[in-house]
Amino acid sequence: MTLNVSLTRIKEDILELSKIGRNEEDRGIYRMAFTDADMEGKRWLIDRIKQASLEHTVDGAANVSAHLRGDPSLPKLLLGSHIDTVPCAGALDGALGVVVGLECLRCLKDAGVLPRHGIELIAFSDEEGRFGGMFGSQAVCGQITPEKIDTMHDLDGIRLHDELLRHGYDPLHALDAARSPESIAGYLELHIEQGPVLDRLRKPIGIVDQITGLFTWSVWFRGEANHAGTTPMQMRHDAFLGLAEFAHEIARILEENGTEQSRATIGKAQIMPGAPNTVPGLVEFSLDVRDPSDQVLTELADAFRKALSAIARRRNLMFEFKQQSYIAPVTCGTALVAELKRQAEASGLDYITMPSGAAHDAQILGRMVPAAMLFVPSKGGFSHSPAEWTAWSDIEIAGNLLLRTLQHLSASPDFANLVPPLTA
Repeated sequence: MTLNVSLTRIKEDILELSKIGRNEEDRGIYRMAFTDADMEGKRWLIDRIKQASLEHTVDGAANVSAHLRGDPSLPKLLLGSHIDTVPCAGALDGALGVVVGLECLRCLKDAGVLPRHGIELIAFSDEEGRFGGMFGSQAVCGQITPEKIDTMHDLDGIRLHDELLRHGYDPLHALDAARSPESIAGYLELHIEQGPVLDRLRKPIGIVDQITGLFTWSVWFRGEANHAGTTPMQMRHDAFLGLAEFAHEIARILEENGTEQSRATIGKAQIMPGAPNTVPGLVEFSLDVRDPSDQVLTELADAFRKALSAIARRRNLMFEFKQQSYIAPVTCGTALVAELKRQAEASGLDYITMPSGAAHDAQILGRMVPAAMLFVPSKGGFSHSPAEWTAWSDIEIAGNLLLRTLQHLSASPDFANLVPPLTA
C-alpha cells in the first residue's frame, strides 16, 4: 500500500505555527525555549495531535510526544525535531521535522496501519540552546543532572530552573524523561539543510551520513590600555591586533590541520575599553570550530591553542581561553541510512549523501541509538532568518520519503537488531 502525505495539511500546520511568536515589524519568529511563545507553540502542537486522534504525552523536560502504538514488547521508532527558535527566526528550522512527522503519523493512522514497532514523534525542548545545551534530547538520553538543571542559564542570566517553575514544571522531573537505549530501535529527523549545497546542486534530498562535532571557546587577549596619541606603535600592547592576527591565521590552520569539512568562525568580539582614542587593553571573542572527526577536532584545538599562544608572546599579551561547549561528532546508523537510500531509489529520487555541518537533536540521540537525518534544500542557503524557506514541492518529496521509510521500518521484524552507531 503506497501512502502519500497531504501537502495541504503540512502547509496549513507550518503557516499556523509560524504565527506564534512572529514579530510584525521584522517578520522574524521569536519562539525561544520556555518563553511564553514557546509554551503557546507546545499547546498548539498538543491540540493538533488531539485533532488527529493520536495519543500525546508531555515529559518532565516539556518534550511533547505523539504516539502510534505498536507491540509494547518491542522497541519503538522515534522521529522528531523541535519547535523552539533562535531570535528573529524563519518558519522551518526544527518546525518542519515536527509538522511533517505529525503528518506521517496521521497518514499511517488514517490508513489503518498497525505498526509492529510503535512510532513516537517528539518535539524536543530547547534544541537551539537558549540554556547552553539541547535540553530536551539530552534529558531523553539521560545526560541531565540536578546540578545542570540548577546551573543552566541563558545569556541574560535567567535560570532554566526558574523558567521551568514559572511554567508549572518541577525542574527535577526532567530527570524522569530519560529513556533506556533498549526501548528505542532508532531515531529519524527531517530538517532543512541550513546551507546552500542542495539548493546549488538542485537536489531535492540530502541523506545525512555524518553529523559534525564542534567545540566553542571564549578567548581573551589581555594587553594594556593606553592613550592612542601618546603611545608609540612599537611600545603598544594592543589586544585587538592580537585578534586581527589570529583571524588571518584561521585559513592556514584549517588548511594544515583540518579537512574540507572543517569550519572555524569568530562570531562575536568585544573590544575594551572601547573608546576611539584608547589602545585596546582587552579583547574577548568567541571561536566556533566544527568537523565530523573527533581526531581532527583535537588536532585543530591544539593548532589554535599554539597559534594563540605564539601571537600573545609576539605582541606581549596575556592569552587565556575557556571551552564553553563540546558536542562529539556522530556517524549515522548505517542500517537507517541504507533504508533511506533504498526508499529514495525506489521512488526515483535524485539525492546526495552528505554530512550535517550543524548540530541537531539527532546528534544527541545518535550517541545512544542508531539515528539518521533527511535534509531538504534551504533556498539561497538561508536559515535562522525570516528569509529561510524551502519549496513546497521539496517538502512533499521529503515527507513521502519519510512516510515510506517509517512504514517499512515499523513493520520490519529485524528493525530491533539494527547495528548501533559508531562515533566518528
